[in-house]
Amino acid sequence: MTPHMLTRSLDRSATIFLAVVAACGILIPLSNLLLPAGSFLQVPTYLVALWGKYVCYAILALSIDLIWGYCGILSLGHGAFFALGGYAMGMYLMRQIGTRGVYGNPVLPDFMVFLNWEKLPWYWYGFDMFWFAALMVLVVPGLLAFCFGWLAFRSRVTGVYLSIITQAMTYALLLAFFRNDFGFGGNNGLTDFKDILGFNVQAEGTRAALFALSCLALIVGFLICRAIVSSKLGKVLIAVRDAESRTRFLGYRVESYKLFVFTVSACMAGVAGALYVPQVGIINPSEFAPGNSIEAVIWVAVGGRGTLVGAALGAVVVNYAKTFFTSGVLAPYWLFMLGALFILVTLLLPKGIVGTFNAWWDSSKEKRTAATSVSAAAEDGVTEPKMAE
Repeated sequence: MTPHMLTRSLDRSATIFLAVVAACGILIPLSNLLLPAGSFLQVPTYLVALWGKYVCYAILALSIDLIWGYCGILSLGHGAFFALGGYAMGMYLMRQIGTRGVYGNPVLPDFMVFLNWEKLPWYWYGFDMFWFAALMVLVVPGLLAFCFGWLAFRSRVTGVYLSIITQAMTYALLLAFFRNDFGFGGNNGLTDFKDILGFNVQAEGTRAALFALSCLALIVGFLICRAIVSSKLGKVLIAVRDAESRTRFLGYRVESYKLFVFTVSACMAGVAGALYVPQVGIINPSEFAPGNSIEAVIWVAVGGRGTLVGAALGAVVVNYAKTFFTSGVLAPYWLFMLGALFILVTLLLPKGIVGTFNAWWDSSKEKRTAATSVSAAAEDGVTEPKMAE
């Protein structure tokens, strides 16, 4: 990915989006740390953590838009990759607790001591090292996506059937992680984190650093997606989305393209989950719930499928609305409101917020260009020919 490729792939909306994210990633932590508490411009620590969660959701939405908006793969199980990345980071954070746990065991997490585990399971080895956990954040979701995609795409499973089996995959993982004997904390999951890389995970400085790191990950993820969709590979992905059979008849190995972008998307979702866990403070099997994956698809649809910027914007807007409406008398009706929002956007704004705005902007630009051409021709004394009577 060369700098020239990145520059060429950015348009005005992408540049504005990156500038806004970069500004938030710098100004919000500085406001939280440098300004006195109670100041009008000071951002409280709880809002830093809340917005950090929104940024992680935006990265997840980007990963879904990459495969759905540009390749036509509607995954209803991307929450599984998000949760696996979160569990990988959660395992590292649990290993950092050591003797500060309730039972004071230097090796076993508290839930294993409570369940009378005698030794650490083999798949927990290495998670006391940050570099290993960071590697697993990418490897575990990526490997699962590669194996799942190789079987599904090789069998030419597409459309609603692919969506159903992705939903079945995340539901199977949900049931597995609920089991106490699976070694991941069962229903309670992983929580009570103390520090990350030696820093107190609850400290204001750590929260601010995690928010800034999340914004940086969003920028990097956006640049990767833009580089992919603006390249020749992206043109093939769009061809697969619009006419898969015709693309295959032209000699392209459609399965390979779909497998590559599906794996990249899963790795991005894993990174989002890894950044989400230390800011929220817990990871449990409910993150595997199929409803979470469906809700993430709604974010993309609301913001604008196939725009990238719209996916991130939709994630922030919908989750802010969720935070606002679930804290009052409307809390029991939030799911009905979310469903109504999806229906209204599908009927009234089928291209989403950003997609509709882009279409309106392009149309108005064409009209302005046509008007300018007509006025220039009139100034030069050129008039349209009149029909003979």
